[in-house]
Amino acid sequence: MVDLEQLEARFVERYGERPRIFSAPGRVNLIGEHTDYNDGFVLPLAIERRTFVAASPRSDGRIVAFSQNLGSAIEFELASPGPKRQGSWRDYVEGTAQALLNSGFAVAGANLLIDSELPAGAGLSASAALELAVGFALVCLAGNPSPDRVKLALAGQAAEHTYVGTMCGIMDQYVVALGQAEHALLIDCRSLEFRLVPLELGSACLLICDTEVKHELSSSAYNERRRQCEAGVALLARSLPHVCALRDVSMAELERAAPQLPALVAKRCQHVVGENARTLAAAELLHAGRLVELGALMYESHASLRDDYEVSCPELDECVAAASEELGVYGSRMTGGGFGGCTVTLLERAALERVKSAIARRFAARFGKAPAFLVTKASAGVREA
Repeated sequence: MVDLEQLEARFVERYGERPRIFSAPGRVNLIGEHTDYNDGFVLPLAIERRTFVAASPRSDGRIVAFSQNLGSAIEFELASPGPKRQGSWRDYVEGTAQALLNSGFAVAGANLLIDSELPAGAGLSASAALELAVGFALVCLAGNPSPDRVKLALAGQAAEHTYVGTMCGIMDQYVVALGQAEHALLIDCRSLEFRLVPLELGSACLLICDTEVKHELSSSAYNERRRQCEAGVALLARSLPHVCALRDVSMAELERAAPQLPALVAKRCQHVVGENARTLAAAELLHAGRLVELGALMYESHASLRDDYEVSCPELDECVAAASEELGVYGSRMTGGGFGGCTVTLLERAALERVKSAIARRFAARFGKAPAFLVTKASAGVREA
């Protein structure tokens, strides 16, 4: 965990002045995967682990930043954008700064010292946490203490698209910007409206299992799924003129139109259409405290991501399978973009240690190492300190 006093001391040592400290959380998605870039619905929450940015203003229009986690520094001029997609953490920082400027935010030079509790590549949105923590810091240092959080989220997404090369949806940046303690957010990714859903689990809790299999969301596989969905929309719109995105398609309509779609595209569409319906149902079940039925939807979601969308992997499947065989577990699924990362499991707190041991034992027997575990609850979004 990040020691804020130590972070401040290191900032003073590096830059010779006292900083302000900002932070943004990671996120876990209960259900609603790969629906956000299809104008659909998602049900994420901000988690307790955060990325911290100690910051002070500069008068020369330069951003000078150092990452404690990576032990490396970057430096660039706001007025002279550097090359895009360099494949380093600079893409996230410079991309966010330039997206803020393009969105009309005032941004000035700054010294930044970054430290994070979030593992990179684990599917817990470490990249969005970095973008929003840096973005919030830059805007606040420039004299705007209450920036529009939706615009901040959109700037983070623009950084991913333009500088990183990941054509992600809005979910990660949105919940990192607007997350609230003790609540999940049901987000409509078309209108950008959201509804708070109380995360009142009673005797249950949420367990994140990190397979520590790393993935690159800017890899061809993620962007390929988006292109396949777009191809499906173009074909469906020929007979369903109201369809602008897969969010507009019902399962009955998809089943009738399936013969006109390539088999692979039909599978991708089936996941998204089904996942939207599961997400809306899950929000109502969570609000009503009907955890058994909610858990069943989580298992259905994982099976769809594994079989129809094909973004799971053996490590994720093993964690879900191990959890599913334990008493006290309501449901489990992969969370995040896929190709590695984490699962999220809803279970009784009394069963927690037994379930962790069972997953670790089975995982180690197959893969030769144990996964990492984190029990979490919903946290607040980006903020100062």
